[in-house]
Amino acid sequence: MQTPYYIVYEEKLRRNIELIRSVAERAGVEIIMAFKANALWRSFPILREYGVNATASSLNELQLGREELGAEIHSYCPAYTEESIGRYLDGSTHITFNSLSQARRFLPAVKARGGKVSAGLRVNPRCSVVETDLYNPALPGSRFGVSPEDMPDRLPEGIEGLHFHALCEGSPEDLAKVLEAFEAQFGRHIDRMKWVNMGGGHLMTRADYDTDRLVEILRGFRERHPGVKVILEPGSAWTWRTGDLITSVVDIVENQGIKTAIIDASFACHMPDTLEMPYQPLISEASETGEHEYRLGGNSCLSGDFCGPWRFDTPLEAGRRLTLEDMNHYTTVKTTMFNGIRHPSIVLQRADGTQEMLREFTYEDYKSRMS
Repeated sequence: MQTPYYIVYEEKLRRNIELIRSVAERAGVEIIMAFKANALWRSFPILREYGVNATASSLNELQLGREELGAEIHSYCPAYTEESIGRYLDGSTHITFNSLSQARRFLPAVKARGGKVSAGLRVNPRCSVVETDLYNPALPGSRFGVSPEDMPDRLPEGIEGLHFHALCEGSPEDLAKVLEAFEAQFGRHIDRMKWVNMGGGHLMTRADYDTDRLVEILRGFRERHPGVKVILEPGSAWTWRTGDLITSVVDIVENQGIKTAIIDASFACHMPDTLEMPYQPLISEASETGEHEYRLGGNSCLSGDFCGPWRFDTPLEAGRRLTLEDMNHYTTVKTTMFNGIRHPSIVLQRADGTQEMLREFTYEDYKSRMS
């Protein structure tokens, strides 16, 4: 198969889904999937088998969820408009408003739906547990959610839920810290609600994640607030380590003693989190003790389109295939066609080992985005 291509493994995807279902059942909560981390809809038939519901933050995500996942949709958008609110309400079971002004403006439209949509308000617990500013919803001056000092004693009529999102690839202890702040600052409202949405960032499928501790924390919250339904909406957890990017070395260049292996993919276009987060992905063929060190350079004209270094036991040369691991969540949803370089194909490896080509990209895909 010609590189570059993303490959998603059905067996690993099912393993994650089953772990998440187990946590939900043990804790007595609902865990839904955030499309912002995974919108690979050709793999949705697998998720449909498990009755997975989802959260959408745009009309496109909402429509995709209804058409391809057949799911109940919980919608959250930083700002709805007169033109969009009707479509959100027509397609959602839950809707969260980011501000009091948005809530007051659009709650009459919710009420007009006769109880078909449950409305909530996003709040900001101001508990910062995320180190990378780009992914930190609790930064000073954040545009997300209502701050404690701005919360009225009585919420607008029709608000039935509270929503917070303060984690990114977080641990159970991170959630415990945020919950402590949430209950301290918004506790007077919690027991008046039908539901609390604890947002995403709960990386419960990571190998070292303590799911027993997560269940304990969630059960504790439910015991303190027995009439309140608890919802989580992780993104990464559903597709964590379920897919890779297979790429090939096309050239080796050396400058001032630094060797760079140019690949037929791009960090900027096809793996943007490696530059935004930033982080250095694992490469299956690399070795911690290898004698040969290289950066990998993307095949675009962006100067910063590189990552590394990695070490290898043998010298790299043109034609060598490399497996960049964990390239499913927050990857395919964020790719671009900058420079018009070849976009990776998408392959699904079935549980029986057979491989199915889900999508190949052509010049027409690039051209149609430009007009």
